[in-house]
Amino acid sequence: MKTVYIPEAPARAEIDTMPGATLLEFGANWCGHCMAAQAPLAQAMAGHDGVVHYKVEDGPGRALGRSYGVKLWPTLIFLRDGQEVARVVRPLDTADIAAGLTQIDH
Repeated sequence: MKTVYIPEAPARAEIDTMPGATLLEFGANWCGHCMAAQAPLAQAMAGHDGVVHYKVEDGPGRALGRSYGVKLWPTLIFLRDGQEVARVVRPLDTADIAAGLTQIDH
């Protein structure tokens, strides 16, 4: 599991063609909601070592977040073979995150 939001993000075209299970997490390192989601996220990610996790710094002018319609942080987007399968916004519960991971990580 990644622990820091990074400004560099893959291009949308690259994500759309990624094979397997991918989790896109949009947020900011200073965001209180994002910090609160980290413990449940860590618990839910345990045992899902095959999921590729991108922790993407989001904000004005960030094309990837806009392409997914991200409005609130953190937003978790669960992808299987480049296609969105589930989305969780401002998760505080491990179960919500685990449900999304289960849908993409068979």
